[in-house]
Amino acid sequence: MNDNRYDDTIHEVNEKADEIGSKFHKQKALKSLLAQGMVMIDLVKDYATGRYREVPYWAMGATALALFYVLSPIDVIPDVIVGAGFLDDAVVVSFALKLIEKELTRYKEWKDRQQGKAAPVTGKVVDV
Repeated sequence: MNDNRYDDTIHEVNEKADEIGSKFHKQKALKSLLAQGMVMIDLVKDYATGRYREVPYWAMGATALALFYVLSPIDVIPDVIVGAGFLDDAVVVSFALKLIEKELTRYKEWKDRQQGKAAPVTGKVVDV
């Protein structure tokens, strides 16, 4: 089944990636998620351009929807409420991060390989 119901959201997030990144940088509630949020944005960009497609579509949809929520002016807690307005954004992004944790790790490893960085060695060393 070719499920593409999130394609429009993925492309919109890709087009507005700088604006979303700016919200991560500016808002206190989102700063703790900054590094991971920026990786999520990179994932959407690489997916939208076709550079990286080794991710299940459900994970791409969860990523794009969480980032779209950050961008959206319609929130559970309006962004204009000082001190609390971005808490719902942080909760949505945190939930998405937990949901896509394994896929995001795989993406980061792929990205490191693309940039010529060695992947961290994990597991047991066996001396023969």
